[in-house]
Parts: sequence; structure tokens; C-alpha cells
Amino acid sequence: MRINFRFSYQVGKIKAILQAVALVALTSFGTSAYSASKTILVLGDSLSAEYGLVRGEGWVSLLQKKLETEKITAPIVNASISGETTSGGKARLPALLAKHQPAIVVIELGANDALRGLSLAATQENLRSMISSSKGVKAKVLLVGMQIPPNYGGDYTKQFAALFPKLAKENKTSLVPFMLQGVAEKPELFQADRIHPSAEAHPKILNNIWPQLQPLISSSK
Repeated sequence: MRINFRFSYQVGKIKAILQAVALVALTSFGTSAYSASKTILVLGDSLSAEYGLVRGEGWVSLLQKKLETEKITAPIVNASISGETTSGGKARLPALLAKHQPAIVVIELGANDALRGLSLAATQENLRSMISSSKGVKAKVLLVGMQIPPNYGGDYTKQFAALFPKLAKENKTSLVPFMLQGVAEKPELFQADRIHPSAEAHPKILNNIWPQLQPLISSSK
């Protein structure tokens, strides 16, 4: 009887140890899962880089405030540069992906390509490459569509606008149809250069982007 008692005691002790180890492992796994990167990387041009604005007035800064207000933990890396083209974004993206390991990549590029009359084929290929690179590291992609005034030529204008929905459909990515919807047709919402939106326009820009971005954030939790 004494031997059986000791044996049962030892078995019980081993079980308790194993349960404790399993609990620690499960806790560690849960912590690891919840601490996975939910970073949002914004790769854009002056429209996202707060050109001509006081810091904190641009749509990216407003997005960060919105996330904080809604208690959503998703740090934002704003890698936007004024004057950036799709070629420049394509060249910079690999290093940004490696450094920040984002869960979501917002691509807001192309306007400067159009303003410079660059090849639509090159713009399309650069955007496609950025989408592919982002998906290659398991990041979700939000492509932000742009349009240009008709004075750049009817065909060029239409083909440029069509690039974004075409690429979104082809690559099965989320799309903001037109970043400046509700802004472009209102001169009073632009700075003196008539190119860059004023601070008053940026809440509207965020409202255009948020409906497509919010589901990506939720699915990344």
C-alpha cells in the first residue's frame, strides 16, 4: 500500500508539472500571437506626406488618432515622400517591408507619374510589383486610386484612372476608387498651388480611405 501511495503521489506530481508547462507554453503562444505585427505601412507621395500642412493635419495622422480613439492597436509607419513616383516607391519598398514587417501596406502612388507624363505601362508594372512584394511577405494591400484633370489628354486621363481598378481586380486587392472623391471638384479645399489639398480636405480623404482600410485592420487582429 505504501508503494502504491508513493507511486500515485509521484504520478500526480508529474501531471501537475506537465500541466504547468503546458499552461506556460499556451500563454507564451497566445502572447506571441497577439503581439504579432499589425503595423500599417503607408507608401505615398505628397498627398500622404502632409505637404504644406502643419504636422498632424494630414490624413495619415488623422488615421492614427482615429485608431487610438477606437482603441485599435495598429502603429502606422508613414513612408510617404513628396514628389515620389511609382518607380521610387518600388525601389524603397523591399527595405521598408524587411524593417517594419507590416500587416497592411497602403499604396498611394501614381499621381506624380501622370503629372510628368510618364509611361502608363511603367506605372502599371511598378504598382503591380509593389503589390506582389507586399503580398510576398503576407501583408494585405490597399491600393489608393487617383485621377488627373482632363487637360492631360482624354485618352491618357481615362487610361490612368483605369489602372487602379484593373490592378485591384487582377491582384484581388482592396481599392479606394478615388482618393480625392468629394475634394477634387472643390477649389476651396486646396492650397494656393491648387494641387495639394488643404487641412480641411484631409478628414474627407480619410473618410474615403477608411471604409476600405477598416476591414483589413479588423481581419489582421
